[in-house]
Amino acid sequence: MQLMRFNPWGELPELEKFFDMPVMAQKSFTPAIDIYDKKDSIVVETPVAGVDPKKINISVENDVLTIEGSVEKKIEVDEKNYYRKEVRTGSFHRSVALPTAVDGDKAKAEYQDGVLTITIPKAERAKPKTITVKAKKS
Repeated sequence: MQLMRFNPWGELPELEKFFDMPVMAQKSFTPAIDIYDKKDSIVVETPVAGVDPKKINISVENDVLTIEGSVEKKIEVDEKNYYRKEVRTGSFHRSVALPTAVDGDKAKAEYQDGVLTITIPKAERAKPKTITVKAKKS
């Protein structure tokens, strides 16, 4: 079992939705992720629309993937009188234990149409091996 860093503030956005009020002044959010298996790799997809891809940090350590970044609020001259504001700004941090051993040094990331796709090859030790049994002559 992999150990993951616990982010005690990760659930605050859900509390804000429940109480319909901000719980903390500094905004942060946790992006949703999809993780799926391809034959020789693990693929992680997360929607991060509005985030500059240059401001996203990705790391893989001990088969734990960490994605961090921020969405900066553009300063406007006129303040809007919002009835409701759900468009996220602020920073995000997401760590997740991957389902199998991976080779983090060979990971690749692409950003297209607001979706970040990370492809991480499985480690050789995680790939199934076929062993042929040879019969010995007696």
